[in-house]
Amino acid sequence: MKRKKASAVWKAAAVVAAGLFLTGCGSSSTQDGKTVIELVQYKPEAVKAFEAIEARFNETHDDILLKIESPNDAMTILKTRFIKEDAPDIIGIGGDVNYSNFLDSEMLMDISDFDGLASIKQAYLDIDKNLEFVPTEGTYAVPYVANAAGILYNRDMFEENGWEIPETWTEFLELCETIQASGQLPLYFGFKDTWTCLAPWNAICVDLAPADICAQVNRGEATFTEAYREAAEKIYELLQYAQNDPYGYSYNDACTAFARGESAMYVIGSYAVPQILSVNPEMNVDSFVFPASDDPDENQLNSGVDLQFSVMADCENKEAAYEVLRFLLEDESIQAYLDDQNAVPCKEGDFELPSMLDGMKSFIEEGRMADYQDHYYPSEMSVDAIIQTYLMDGDIEAFLTRFDTDWVRYNRDIIRKVQKYQEENGGN
Repeated sequence: MKRKKASAVWKAAAVVAAGLFLTGCGSSSTQDGKTVIELVQYKPEAVKAFEAIEARFNETHDDILLKIESPNDAMTILKTRFIKEDAPDIIGIGGDVNYSNFLDSEMLMDISDFDGLASIKQAYLDIDKNLEFVPTEGTYAVPYVANAAGILYNRDMFEENGWEIPETWTEFLELCETIQASGQLPLYFGFKDTWTCLAPWNAICVDLAPADICAQVNRGEATFTEAYREAAEKIYELLQYAQNDPYGYSYNDACTAFARGESAMYVIGSYAVPQILSVNPEMNVDSFVFPASDDPDENQLNSGVDLQFSVMADCENKEAAYEVLRFLLEDESIQAYLDDQNAVPCKEGDFELPSMLDGMKSFIEEGRMADYQDHYYPSEMSVDAIIQTYLMDGDIEAFLTRFDTDWVRYNRDIIRKVQKYQEENGGN
């Protein structure tokens, strides 16, 4: 199926007027006789890693000058530049709804002919395909690194008490009961920061809800009321094993409390480990996959593409851009990034993973993973706040009904696009 011409309306930037066509880099750039490739990436916390990559690339290439920018609030800056038709050659963004919107607006180049794709784990390529609003021929991003979310645990505390890592939901609840009976706190939450409500939500949903549930809802084949009920019940059940008033404590509070041994476990992603270790550098932290199902084979690692690279559709220096991508995919470049950011490689290979991912290693190696559900949620819907409200009032019917109602409200354009695609393609 050939890719259909998408609407030129870019929903991702509310300030963009309907009918504005967004273009990529429209003219070639040279400096001192070298082809200049500009890469803008959205992770300012990784600026040092990218400065090292930029320096090493420019030291080893005589014909290409790589310029990498890592601004704060990169997504806003990128959207502004796109409106001004001043896009970089390559963008580094996450595998989330922003990528979906860029792809839908035909801003990204089909890089199916890029040889480096052959080394990327199929699970992460599949995650990107699932982010397409409608089926789209081609490949438009190189997944680079992923993160992993589940349950961080205090390894020393577990060893001292003889606690075993649970593999099912029942075993997990039994573990929480055992920890609580010993006078210790099983879990700590920082729900004052609403985004942290998404950590347990995502980790539970990957086991209990279809990976493509959002696409199913857009096609009119399912409802969140049905698909999310069990996940909603189980996330609420966690509250009995956490501190009193988890809404009074922030993400930093929760990281600090866990680092100080105030809880045995913390339901959060691997991204929290540097914050935890900044409080207690000697802490022995490990992790395990959230066992939301009573069937161990149904449990999956919650892992999404944290950083991927896309070439802009109008980039005139495609081969130079590809050379940059090849350099980024060199094992040395990837390992340096993993060491700096505690990330998971999207590339096949024998990489050294951070020790706090030991308990998730088999899932990573086997590709038993599913994307974060919130990567499909529009930011305007504020799902984190919806979850927080539900956890505070416990009204599951109101929560599920609101999820379905707000989904239609904030996804009308996408739903119409999906329905039109179905009409034109016989419902496929």
